[in-house]
Amino acid sequence: MEIIGVIVAGIVIGLLGKFVAPGNRDNIPLWLTILCGIGGVVIGWYVYVAFGGNGSPGIDWTRWLVAVLVAAVLVVIASALTGRSRTRTTV
Repeated sequence: MEIIGVIVAGIVIGLLGKFVAPGNRDNIPLWLTILCGIGGVVIGWYVYVAFGGNGSPGIDWTRWLVAVLVAAVLVVIASALTGRSRTRTTV
């Protein structure tokens, strides 16, 4: 059940990360955005714990904010690596 929660959270966090990422980051496919979101959830949790986060009762907004920021960084990296450009070059 936990893996399904990470996937669902990854979808939401990936879309939020794409929204938060600076510039035009619509040039990566949806599946890559979802993978960035899942990575943001997992890596964000480890970053949160590494800096002393131990969770709180209820919704831990700090952990989710870290996950969104990590996902935004992953979206920027994925956008730079895939390099799909919207401009057409003529030969």
